[in-house]
Amino acid sequence: MKTKHVILAIAAFTVTGKLFAQSGSLEIDTDLKSINIEASADFGKFKTEIGTTFNVSEKKITELHASLQMSPADIYMTLECGRLTGKSVDEVVAVYKANKGRGWGVIAKELGIKPGSKEFHELKANVKTRADKGKSKGKGTGHGNGKKKH
Repeated sequence: MKTKHVILAIAAFTVTGKLFAQSGSLEIDTDLKSINIEASADFGKFKTEIGTTFNVSEKKITELHASLQMSPADIYMTLECGRLTGKSVDEVVAVYKANKGRGWGVIAKELGIKPGSKEFHELKANVKTRADKGKSKGKGTGHGNGKKKH
């Protein structure tokens, strides 16, 4: 039974064969995990959506995923940090490569997104919004009263 729990814990934190992106914040890490799960279910759709959102080609997103072995959450964070800082994808990727073992909190800080800043709170909110988008697929709007009409 204990082995089963260990296997489930490892599976919960593993997506596409590697540990999911980490930020140093449990809340953000949970949202990044959700982004990975949603994107892994339909990576083509994920590429299209974030390509449109961030005005980045699907070819570039594929390159980040295949050549650099970035998880979908890492790709999302790269694009979101670039948008918030005004830096190009390649500039953010350079900082990512130099600091990926230290997590997205360090990477964001290196890019100029300081903890507690307006940009940090915007990053956190945007990650949450993206994660919630994937969780809410197939669900209603939540505006009903819960009563069935007969």
